[in-house]
Amino acid sequence: DAPAAPTAAQALRSRGRFTRNFVVQATAADWALALLGSLRRRLTALRTPQLVFFQHDEVIVHAPAGLAEEVTAAVHAAADEARRLLFGDTAVVFPMEVAVVDRYADAK
Repeated sequence: DAPAAPTAAQALRSRGRFTRNFVVQATAADWALALLGSLRRRLTALRTPQLVFFQHDEVIVHAPAGLAEEVTAAVHAAADEARRLLFGDTAVVFPMEVAVVDRYADAK
C-alpha cells in the first residue's frame, strides 16, 4: 500500500519546520562568513598565521607557536565582531573553544 497523503495540517507543520530551520541555517552561515572575513583581516595584520580550513563549526589556523595567544585572541575577537554585526547589542554569547596543538590531528 502507498503511504497516505499528508493532511493539510501535517503539510503546514512540515513547511513551518523547514522554514524555521532554513532561517537558522542561513543565519549561521552568515555569521560564519562574517567571522571568517574578520578573522582573515586579523590574521593578515599578524602577517604569519594562515587560515587553513573551515568546515561547519571548525576553523583551523596555522601559526608559529609564539603567536598562539594572539591568534586565539583574534579568533575570539572575530567571533564577537560577527555577533555584533549580525545581532547588534545582545548579551547572547557565541562560545569559541580554541585548541593550540602541534598537529592538526591532535585538535579536539
